[in-house]
Amino acid sequence: MPEPALTKPRIAVIGLGSMGFGMATSLRRAGFEVTGCDVSADAVKNFVADGGKGAHTPADAAKAADIVVSVVVNAAQTEAILFGKDGVGETLARDAVFISSATMDPDVARRLAKQLETTGRHYLDAPISGGAQRAAQGELTILASGSAAAFAKARPALDAMAAKLYELGDAAGQGAAFKMINQLLAGVHIAAASEAIAFAAKQGLDIRKVYEVITASAGNSWMFENRIPHVLDGDYTPRSAVEIFVKDLGIIQDMARTARFPVPVSAAALQMFLMTAASGMGRDDDASVARMYAKVTGTHLPGDPK
Repeated sequence: MPEPALTKPRIAVIGLGSMGFGMATSLRRAGFEVTGCDVSADAVKNFVADGGKGAHTPADAAKAADIVVSVVVNAAQTEAILFGKDGVGETLARDAVFISSATMDPDVARRLAKQLETTGRHYLDAPISGGAQRAAQGELTILASGSAAAFAKARPALDAMAAKLYELGDAAGQGAAFKMINQLLAGVHIAAASEAIAFAAKQGLDIRKVYEVITASAGNSWMFENRIPHVLDGDYTPRSAVEIFVKDLGIIQDMARTARFPVPVSAAALQMFLMTAASGMGRDDDASVARMYAKVTGTHLPGDPK
């Protein structure tokens, strides 16, 4: 007799923001049954309209799931989704896997993993990089660490969400640590790109021409190339908000202080993001650091009133 067809694992995605929604839709397009959950009823409604299933709470979403993908902002939200009221810890099946995509302190990732694994479930520490567009295309970079069993259970979802999957260790915390190095560089590069383009505008240069020249020169960076078009268009719709780097560069400062390791460049970048948030732009796109420079120096940028 022919062997029965293998059933694809059922997946719950908790957090349907710009990244989570794209990840959920890419999983659904790959043929998985996906249930989405978010604090925003509209986000869930939009996902259902796109062909997915919806749930009111993480516990409801996890009831029938083999894999839970958590795409929230920080460690506190991750812990609440795991162990808080209506959390997945109430309903997640034994031997299921929880994939944590939030950026957090590696020590916290290790603590959450240990707490979940004592209940017989698996925890994969799997921060993400690549932005909303790559999330929707299933082409993220995933920086993952965890047990062999966690990787095995999570593999179908990881393959559908990632263009590049880095397996960085056999215990939670390693993925988080790699992500913090990425965030140190990303935050510094955004701050530097914003400073440079605002300084160019102050010199009276054609900043579109500056963008053309720099992206073909040694001073270019991925962040300059990706974020400065937002400045050129005067469009600060949040693809990644200023507050994200207030959080992430703050984590780096805490980690560095504990390790007695100096990080003066990232500390300066943190102050730029803090000043931008304090100026009322914390929820705007992180390229708003350029707007902060412009406001402080009386420099005109596209989209600003003359």
